[in-house]
Amino acid sequence: MAKEIIFKLKGKEFPFAPVKLDRKKLYGWQDRFAVDENEQTCELAYIDEYGTSIIPKGGIGLGILDPLNQWVERSELEAVDENNRPVELVPSTFSAPVNLEKTVTADEFLGHEIFSVYSLQSEDLHPDFSQTIAASDLIYTFTFNYRDSYEGNPAFILENEGKLFLLVGQSMDYTFYGLEEIADIEETGEEEPEEEDLDFSMM
Repeated sequence: MAKEIIFKLKGKEFPFAPVKLDRKKLYGWQDRFAVDENEQTCELAYIDEYGTSIIPKGGIGLGILDPLNQWVERSELEAVDENNRPVELVPSTFSAPVNLEKTVTADEFLGHEIFSVYSLQSEDLHPDFSQTIAASDLIYTFTFNYRDSYEGNPAFILENEGKLFLLVGQSMDYTFYGLEEIADIEETGEEEPEEEDLDFSMM
């Protein structure tokens, strides 16, 4: 059984193991290989900007440099906010019970882009928990962190035919404009000059 998230709802605790769902599990997949004329598998390589050197896979990495172009180890980095103050790590969702108190409407939920879906599984079916989730007109939400990080993502619990799912995404802050927001064209009072008819015989 995978690591469990303990949800706390109406004074009771309900442990569930999130199992990630992906397209491969649902639809299967195919692997494609490039081969040469001898049916040998080709390996990906890179060419430098001058076209003179071939760099094999794994020969390129990312590094961090300071303003003086000195190498900086990742362990030396420190996260700060817009005021240059240190930012504290947000604990993982698995480290403590998640108190389900906050809810959103269906419209608020649809304003999010979902990028991860988990099936919530447990040895105990927890019918009280499932019934509470299914009977609510609102959707329970909380901040999800798979591991300790500086910020989490909004997560939602949904029920479908007795099965529970955890959906993780991000808010899509779009600004919508209607016809009433279109700026009016100011009239200056000046009449536009009439266009003269072209006489093609003069050309």
